[in-house]
Amino acid sequence: MRTHVVASLAAAAASAILVVGCSDNSTDSSMDGHSMGSMSSTSAASDQTSSSEQFNDADVMFAQMMYPHHAQAVEMADMANGRTENPDVLALASAIAAAQQPEMDRMTAWLADWGQPAPSADMGQMGGMDHSSGSGMMTEQDMDALMASSGPEFDRQWLTMMIDHHTGAIEMAETEIAEGTDPDAVEMARTIVDTQQQEIDTMQRLLG
Repeated sequence: MRTHVVASLAAAAASAILVVGCSDNSTDSSMDGHSMGSMSSTSAASDQTSSSEQFNDADVMFAQMMYPHHAQAVEMADMANGRTENPDVLALASAIAAAQQPEMDRMTAWLADWGQPAPSADMGQMGGMDHSSGSGMMTEQDMDALMASSGPEFDRQWLTMMIDHHTGAIEMAETEIAEGTDPDAVEMARTIVDTQQQEIDTMQRLLG
């Protein structure tokens, strides 16, 4: 009888160990899956947060103001076709349009992601800024004069105006670098500073 009881207890203990072992494995597996799922969800939420909640007012201002600024630069670049045969000016105009149009598209996308109003190419959106306000924007009279010129006179006006325009863009970009929080916007601002300063140096050499 005693032997039978001992055997029964041993069997019960073995069964308990087996059940606990299975339970532990199941729990571990379940927890691992839950943990991995939670990590994935947290990572996705983090990515979404980083793309939609990391911006500040400086980033919004940068995108909304730089967009019409770029739009005017692209307009000036397009004017070179048919008004000059200077290969250096034509090459610069092409490079400016090629660089700034994609940047305009990115700024439009950022503002949409941020839930902010879409940018406008209307120069009035810049609060009446012109070349005298530090933004480098050309007035309507400036643009009309540039459009009416051709040949060497166009080259001189275009290079002079574009230097002012680039200088204003660099100042705006430096403000974004100092005050912005969105890493993509700040990165674009750094690119604008580097690229447009190089173009300013080239244009100054062309002016002599």
